[in-house]
Amino acid sequence: MTVTKKMAGMLALLLCAGGAGAQQMYKWVDASGKVTFSDKPPPANAKPIEIKAGAGGAASVPLPYALAQAARAHPVVLYTRAKCDYCDRGRNLLKERGIPFTEKTVQTPADDAKLKEAGGDGSLPFIKVGRAKSTGFEAAAWNTMLTDAAYPEKKMLPPGYQYPKATPAAPPEPEAPKAEEKDKVSDAPKAPPREKNTPPDFVF
Repeated sequence: MTVTKKMAGMLALLLCAGGAGAQQMYKWVDASGKVTFSDKPPPANAKPIEIKAGAGGAASVPLPYALAQAARAHPVVLYTRAKCDYCDRGRNLLKERGIPFTEKTVQTPADDAKLKEAGGDGSLPFIKVGRAKSTGFEAAAWNTMLTDAAYPEKKMLPPGYQYPKATPAAPPEPEAPKAEEKDKVSDAPKAPPREKNTPPDFVF
């Protein structure tokens, strides 16, 4: 089922009325510049605008269809350490191939614990592509993992895409209040004790 832009309003009403059983819909621009809505994936040469899903799906995905599907089904997580040449090579490979990924840095014992929870043995870089895992950098092995996860072999990221900043594998614990702050709280004036049988709204 493919409709033109003139039927977009009617299609939107049908989607709203579809409820939880609504099919996933796609929107793209073809070579002639015509906007198309369809319940089938766009052709490879189409310029995707967004991917709209039915109930429970993502509202929109600013990535080409094939890349968005791979990233959703097999998210990539990269564990790295500072001053690590092979970590830099691994990061560069992912960016050159246009792979969206999350980077986790390992610097503290808590980070090491998180790395081991993820399946690493302490060596870096460590990468997870969905459930697949690999320790150490080997370009051929990484590319095979990405291809097996249906990631496009050529870069398809939109020009304005920005990779998220790297974060610690174990987020830092919130700081406890300092002694001076505790003293300020303890020195705060306290309300006078209320005598028994005193009405709650009574004021001295």
